[in-house]
Amino acid sequence: MATYPALASVVLDCEDPRALAEFYRALLGLGYRPGDEPRPGEPDGDWLVLRGAGVALAFQQVPRLSRATWPEGPVPQQLHLDTTVPDVGALAEVHDRALALGATELLDRTGDPDEPLWVLADPAGHPFCVFVA
Repeated sequence: MATYPALASVVLDCEDPRALAEFYRALLGLGYRPGDEPRPGEPDGDWLVLRGAGVALAFQQVPRLSRATWPEGPVPQQLHLDTTVPDVGALAEVHDRALALGATELLDRTGDPDEPLWVLADPAGHPFCVFVA
């Protein structure tokens, strides 16, 4: 019988782990792993984790990160997150909240009757999708 590893988390490289963690915390409603919460007056670590609803999203500091140039250009997206909402009203709400939090719009496919969606980039440049499931 084969042994399979369990997926522990999805890790995003970034130059500022706290800023990116705060973006996803506010966007997705996740909470910090105990000990990773912001502590005023103390330096942040180079690794932070958010958890919620069976998912863990981690942020690892790197000295430099080239933004993905998706859908064209020399820097492909190497990974992206897919997120879902129940209807087009929620799609618009999440889109607006993401932009207010610092996301950039990459693709508007909200007119697609089969799968309306937005492709956005987080403040560090990682593309992510929000679509109606």
